[in-house]
This record gives sequence, C-alpha cells and structure tokens, in this order.
Amino acid sequence: MASSSSLSVIGCAVALQPSDSFRPAKSKPNLLNFVPFASTPASASLTRLNRHAKPPQLNSRRLQNDLFQRSRSHKQTSSSLKRCSSVNHVTETPTATHHKQVFCFHALQRRAHRVGTRAPAIFTDKSKFSLSKKAIHAGRGIKVKEVSIPCASMGPNEPHAASTAPGDILIEEGLTSGVERIGLEMFLGSELPSHPKLYRGKLKNGLCYRILPNKVPPNRFEAHMEIHAGSIDEEDDEQGIAHMIEHVAFLGSKKREKLLATGARSNAYTDFHHTVFHIHSPTTTKDSSEDLLPLVLDALNEIAFHPKFLSSRVEKERRAILSELQMMNTIEYRVDCQLLQHLHSENKLSKRFPIGLEDQIKKWDTEKIRKFHERWYFPANATLYIVGDIDNIPKTIQQIEDVFGNADMESEADDPPALPPTTSAFSAVANFLVPKLSGGLVGNLSNGKSASTDQPKLLRKERHSIRPPVNHNWSLPGGVEAVRPPKLFQHELLQNFSLNIFCKIPVNKVRTYGDLRNVLMKRIFLSALHFRINTRYKSSNPPFTSIELDHSDSGREGCTVTTLTVTSEPSNWKGAVKVAVHEVRRLKEFGVTEGELARYLDALIKDSEQVAAMIDNVSSVDNLDFIMESDALGHTVMDQRQGHDSLVAVAGTITLQEVNSVGSKVLEFISDFGRSNAPLPAAIVACIPNKVHTDETGETEFKISPNEITAAITAGLEGPIDPELELEVPKELISSLQLEELKTQRTPMFVPISHEDNSTKVFDKETGITQRRLGNGISVNYKVIPSG
Repeated sequence: MASSSSLSVIGCAVALQPSDSFRPAKSKPNLLNFVPFASTPASASLTRLNRHAKPPQLNSRRLQNDLFQRSRSHKQTSSSLKRCSSVNHVTETPTATHHKQVFCFHALQRRAHRVGTRAPAIFTDKSKFSLSKKAIHAGRGIKVKEVSIPCASMGPNEPHAASTAPGDILIEEGLTSGVERIGLEMFLGSELPSHPKLYRGKLKNGLCYRILPNKVPPNRFEAHMEIHAGSIDEEDDEQGIAHMIEHVAFLGSKKREKLLATGARSNAYTDFHHTVFHIHSPTTTKDSSEDLLPLVLDALNEIAFHPKFLSSRVEKERRAILSELQMMNTIEYRVDCQLLQHLHSENKLSKRFPIGLEDQIKKWDTEKIRKFHERWYFPANATLYIVGDIDNIPKTIQQIEDVFGNADMESEADDPPALPPTTSAFSAVANFLVPKLSGGLVGNLSNGKSASTDQPKLLRKERHSIRPPVNHNWSLPGGVEAVRPPKLFQHELLQNFSLNIFCKIPVNKVRTYGDLRNVLMKRIFLSALHFRINTRYKSSNPPFTSIELDHSDSGREGCTVTTLTVTSEPSNWKGAVKVAVHEVRRLKEFGVTEGELARYLDALIKDSEQVAAMIDNVSSVDNLDFIMESDALGHTVMDQRQGHDSLVAVAGTITLQEVNSVGSKVLEFISDFGRSNAPLPAAIVACIPNKVHTDETGETEFKISPNEITAAITAGLEGPIDPELELEVPKELISSLQLEELKTQRTPMFVPISHEDNSTKVFDKETGITQRRLGNGISVNYKVIPSG
C-alpha cells in the first residue's frame, strides 16, 4: 500500500496506516505505465522542478490512496495485533495463529502510474511501436498510413498467440494542412497498443483469466482470484456479509493451509466492488521439482467455489470481525466515513462500508451467509490473474482448465464474455472500500435479492457489466440544482482545519491516442498549481499548511473525482481558503505559460523514459495490481515501453492553447463557483476541531458555520488577479561547447595525495580502499569488489 493514511482491515486485525490525506477515491502509485490519473509518486523530474511541493495526485483517484479499501484475510505469526505500514501479503507459517486484518481505508489520495510487465524469453517481443520517437511537432505536415503490429489478441475467443492487428498509425512528415489535420485526427482516434505479453482467456463456464509472464522475483508467482461481488452487492440486512464470507472461505480452507509449508503466502480482502483471494508462491517445491501452480489453483478453487461454512468457523470469524469493528473506531476512520458519505450521498457507496454493521454481524446464521455466497460466487462472476515466473503459457492454460473447467457448468448458458475493465489497479493495494467505474454508465442493474437455496439456477446471474452498480449525480455544467451548503464534521480529536471540495464526473476510458493526449494535457496543467503555490508563498508565512489538488479515477467508486484540499491552523482557515481559491482561479483564467508547458512536458517524458528502462524490474504483484485496476477502469493495458512511446507520440501534438482549454475545465467547479453554468461540487466537507488554544484566551470553543465557508470560497473569487509571470529556466547551466573549452584549459588529472609523498594512489590493505585526489582538490575513495 502506498503511503497514505488509511485504516486497513485485514480479517481481524486492524492496521492504521500513515497517509498523506484522505479523500474518497484515490489510487495507488503506479510504477508501471503512464496511466490516466493514477497519481504519480513524486516523479524524479518533477521533484527536481519542485522540491518542496507535492506533485499533483493525478491518479486513479485519491486513495493510496483509497478510502475504505479492502478487507484482507491472513494469518499472522503472533496473536497480538500489529501496526503495519504496508498492505503487502503477510507471511504465513504452519504454526501461525489465524488472524485477519481488513484494510478498510486507503487514504483518499490516489496512487501513481504503473508500468508494463515483462514477458518470458520464449515470446519474442515484436511489438515495436510504429510511431516515430521524435515528438511530432504541431504545425508540421504529417502523413498517415496503416501498419500492422503483432500483439497479444483479445476478444471472446482470445487465442493464446500473438496476432497481427491492423489500424495502428505511422506518422510521417510532409503534407498540406488539410491532409495534416485529417491525419492527426486519424492518429488520435486510433487505438493504443495492447500489452504484447498479457494473455486473456475465458473458460466455457465463464471464468476469465489473465496470464502475464514476469521474472521479478524469480521462481515465484502471484495467483489472485477476483470475485466480482463486494459490499455494494449486499442487501439492507446483509451489511458486512461479503467481508464475513471472505473470512470464512479463506481461513477455512485446508488446501490453503497445506501450502504454507512450501513457502507460499496468502491473503484476502473485500472492497466495495469485489473480493480478492491471493496466493504468492514459489514455482516449485524446495525438495523436488514439483510444479506448485496446480496446488495453488486447487486451493483458490476451494476458497472461492467450494468453501465449508462450518458453524464453528463462522462463530470464530464473527468474533474476529466484531473485534475489528471495535478497533476501527478511530478519528481517521470517522473522517473518511464522513467524506465518503457526503461525496456519494445519492447511492449505496455511502452506506455499504465493507466492515459492516455490528448488530447485523451478530445475527447472521450459516444459512444466511451461504445464500450470499450462492448468489454471487460462481465462475462467470470471477477473474483469475496469474503473474510471475511462468514460461509455458499453453501448459498454464491447461492447468487452469483442469482445475476450474468443470466448475458450475450448469450455468454456462448464462455466462457472459469477459468482464470489460471495471475492477481496480492502481495501489492497489490495501484498501477495502473504494470502487471505480468508467464512462459515466449509470446502473439500473439488479443487486440480486436473496433467494432460497433451492433455486441455484436463478441465483447464478450474469456478472455486472458495470462495477459498481450504482447511480451517481455528476458534477456537470448546466445543472438545475442549487449548490448544496458545506457539511461540517466537528470532533474533539481533530486539531486542524481541513476543507475538501469535490467534483465527480464519469471516468473517461483511455483507449486511444486522443484519450492519452487529454490525460497528458491535464497532467501538465494541474502540475503547475503545486509548483506555483510553493514558489509564491514559500518565503512568506502563508495562512495554509497545505493546498493539494487531486484528479484521479476510482474503479472502486466508479467515477473520476477532483478534490481541492486545504489544511490550516484553525485561526487561519479563512485566509487559507481564500489563497487556494485565488490560485485556482488564476490558473484557470490565464492557464500555464509557454515555459511551464515546456518544463513539465519535458519532466514527464523523462520520467516516462526512466520507467520504460525499468521494464524488467517491475515486481509481479505491482504488475498484477496495475492490470486489475486498468481493467476495472476500462483503460488499455500497455507495457512500459509502449506507454513511453505512446506518450512521446502524443506529446508533440499538443499546443499551449489546447492544454489550457482542457485543463481549465477541470477547475470550473471551483473557479466558477456560484455561477449558473458552473459544474456543481459533488460535496463540500469541512473537518474542524471542537476547541482551539490560543496564548491570549487559552482554550476556547471553535465556531464556524456553512455560510462562513461559502463566503470564504466566494472571497477567493473576488478581486483582481494577474497572470503568472514567465519564468526563464535554462535547460543547461553550461553549454557543451563551454564545457569542452574548460576541459582543454584544465585537463582533469590525479595529483599526489600529500606533499610528503608524490604517489597519486594510496591503497589500504586492511579495508581494501584506494584513495586518490583530483587536481581541483576533490578526494576520490573507491573499493574494487570482484564480480560474481
């Protein structure tokens, strides 16, 4: 899990994780690809530009970043509850005492992009991107022609070999403006390349699977079984039952327990939109070359489709979950609940926290729990992910068929094709409550009323085409409703003032070069705000503690959320809000400058290039999380090189005018606040302390009203503003020519270490360190270590 303050619940133990801030849907840092709004971990190049300001969280939405994420089941080697700062799998040993933790919250800040994955050597990478790596400069003539690119195929039949897909565009220089414009439109409308090593398939019973060979770490693999059912699918009298099933099925599996002696680790979690069981295993046993994948698949089959709902196990897990409930009642949890409840007040996301309700958890009997399992746990409502050191893809597919092929065949006729990307990536990591969906699709899907167990055929419904199946009130221009007054959450444990202004829109799936281009332009535009605030106010005594702007997608919540978060000392809150709104208004009205565009575009491309260079060093679990999140959001999955090449290709087509036009629309819910044609904020929530302490009056009650908050926002919209001054930042401090001249004038050389000794090298036999000194006085110490 990325760094973000999130309360995580994994089975029965609760871990409060440090997080930067909480906003309802954020995504974890994506180390894999330039993916739409998966908030980037402070990129190296952007960090150099802005050392003291956090880069904007442009991510698959706030959470690392994810509020209420998942409920993870696992064993711990001690019965005591442990605090942890990672949601990575917990190692299990045969003697471990069963415990579970549920990662309920993943801070609302989302995570960063992830990058592609690595394919086994037996599959030659022929997916060379057809676009020239040179930026396609706007205004220059271009000519387009179709080329063929071998890539892993997708679709209902999903053959497991590379196929040649036409339609990718090769851009070349040369033509008139008319053809140029048509060519650019064709290019931007063409589909992004798919990951060449990712294999997608579906069994006859509807079970979908994804296979990705990856050598990091060597001789190990990840197997995750994702059930497309979570807390959002619970009826009013079932709140928390999805999490209960996760506990009972996971910890009740004998086959999973037998894997512990092999060095395998396992875990599980429950989210709004899905429940995931995962096993991290060696490829073979220690004492023999026995293939462990069939055993791992068999354990996942038992956990997901053949659990034993023993009364003794149900009671044991009931006690564990009730214990979790008591531990989760922290101020961080309460704040997150408040934010989520107000952001999604119009749908079930505000009422279906995976941890559930205590009075209901105490009442369920075994039959009640079994009915929910029968309603939602069937192969056609599941996806299996296998990522790791696997070379023989046909063999792996056969092993999947052998274990899962005969499961639930009676419902084959009702099983739909593979689920369109809608369950989440990015951290991603340890969350359990925040879903994301795409395209603004609004569900009129059934949530599946409980039916009796003597009707299994009727219970086996199609998997949802939209996840999560909820309706959203979008923050779109031209709404007829009035702005809802700010909501206040006041608590004695809060010490600072914080204001969150939310905007909620449908997720835009990133599938074409034009989609990626829009993401890039928003990234550039929003990056400017943090840098400006840092440079403008760093030398003064600003009224705010921090001002953050997040724009990210959420598969768990099925939306894209933009959040302006302002934090300050209680006494300075009005000034802090005014500054934040004022700077947002300045950016929206005047946009970024030519210099800012050049600097941020260059920084993003350099970071993308570095990520592409790491293509063989991305871990299997990071690759898997990325694929799952991308599928949840409906984004095309590319590997790191494809992502970089695609980014370079679209970078040369953007203009300053387009960047400012696209970016300004993201900020209209703040910059045009109160206007009739402005997008309405989805929610405005202030979290404030009960009392404050001052040197003059001591401790006094802190009073604030919704009208005062509205007035502070309005104050930031008033008064004159000036455009940002162009900042000249040289690309280099010294030219290559000047450097060469200096090198000829002062030839680098080693000089004697001391005046007494003319030796230019001193070797210390005891330490193996060699000491030398350059002519400019700089000491150089090094030690030679034999390779191998």
